[in-house]
Amino acid sequence: QVQLVESGGGLVQPGGSLRLSCAASGFTFSTYWMYWVRQAPGKGLEWVSRISADGTNTYYSESVKGRFTISRDNAKNTLYLQIYSLTSEDTAVYYCAAGNDYWGQGTQVTVSS
Repeated sequence: QVQLVESGGGLVQPGGSLRLSCAASGFTFSTYWMYWVRQAPGKGLEWVSRISADGTNTYYSESVKGRFTISRDNAKNTLYLQIYSLTSEDTAVYYCAAGNDYWGQGTQVTVSS
């Protein structure tokens, strides 16, 4: 069956960094645009970044541009999000999504001193 499993979240101090991973299975990962979406406490979903199926095109929301890097390894069916210079505004549950079809369960990122 289809699975998207995020990992790599946790508690980090302001200014720190994290790398989130999303392991995909059960579908043809290499044919999908992939997305990272987050939801901060008490707020709606916010699109963060997306990457084309072959990894050559990447896009970021203005709120994360320059601090987040999305990448993928199609040989490993894995999506990544490298996050630098974390602030409390980045505290959220981070989800990966495959096109409009599949979502993971999310991984919590908490930025706090």
